Amino acid sequence: MKFLDQAKIYIRSGNGGGGSVSFRREKFIPNGGPDGGDGGNGGNVWIEAVEGLNTLIDYRYKQHFKAGTGHHGQGRQMHGGKGEDVVLKVPVGTQVLGEDKETVVLDMTEVGQIECLLRGGNGGWGNVRFKGPQNQAPRFANPGQEGQEMWIWLRLKLIADIGLAGLPNAGKSTFLAAASAARPKIADYPFTTLAPNLGMVDLSPGERFVIADIPGLIEGASDGAGLGTRFLGHVERSASLIHLIDGTQDNVVEAYRIIRGELDAYGEGLGDKAEILALNKIDALTPEAREEKAAELEAVAGRRPMLVSGVSGEGVPELLRAAWAEVRKNRGEIDDEGDERVQLTEAWRP
Repeated sequence: MKFLDQAKIYIRSGNGGGGSVSFRREKFIPNGGPDGGDGGNGGNVWIEAVEGLNTLIDYRYKQHFKAGTGHHGQGRQMHGGKGEDVVLKVPVGTQVLGEDKETVVLDMTEVGQIECLLRGGNGGWGNVRFKGPQNQAPRFANPGQEGQEMWIWLRLKLIADIGLAGLPNAGKSTFLAAASAARPKIADYPFTTLAPNLGMVDLSPGERFVIADIPGLIEGASDGAGLGTRFLGHVERSASLIHLIDGTQDNVVEAYRIIRGELDAYGEGLGDKAEILALNKIDALTPEAREEKAAELEAVAGRRPMLVSGVSGEGVPELLRAAWAEVRKNRGEIDDEGDERVQLTEAWRP
């Protein structure tokens, strides 16, 4: 299925049904009178976050969604039915933005979350509502209220615990395949990954988290170079980032600085996220080369990088354990020193 993470759509709630002008006329019943019913309310437009979706491709080929009009009232005080609602089903993590593509209207972060985007118009009153001592035979009724309409943007931000960052060919997809059951496309050329991939890391029955692999960044990505920073939104919600550096390239320090510069330029707090630095592809390096490149990274980053290889699996379990610790910190299960937090619960009462 094709990946689509943003779409512009038009939504409109239903008009209310008109009230009825009717009078009761029956044989042998001399005292008739107005008996026109009310119109029904127009349909609403809802949005719901559901399981099983990870793309907005459903909104690629249909962009207009209109709720039903309320039914008109009828005689004998029969009220019209409500118009049919429209429910937009979206993946968890979808944001609803205004037409300016900046104003956040809603953020769908939980499965089953359902919100009303537009309310349908109210149904008009029938003439029976207007009868009184001074107007015993009203010959008018209210029309239904007009529905609302608007253009909105849907933007998907995948909900992952850990995000993978790095230059093209840093080995992110290979690492994701080694760490999880995901099977992303892997090849020996840059920009193999053209859309984000998600992988579930299963350390044990009670230790699971999700990793998001995004397309590689290049220098100038914040200005639109390469694929730009469009897909960085998918790691905004991550607890931390795993920054993979290709150990086989000549200048690992420059590779580190490029990615850090693009993360800071993007904003949205990505530059402030906890980062796990890892020197990848160490299976292709000699012990002396490993130590030399690790020392270069430590000098510029201020911390020792972890040594891993997505091909041989060396160092991968240790890196995943470090990532799991960051996830637990973000969830509030442990503190910054790695100690378990005491969960205070209310005392039992009969």
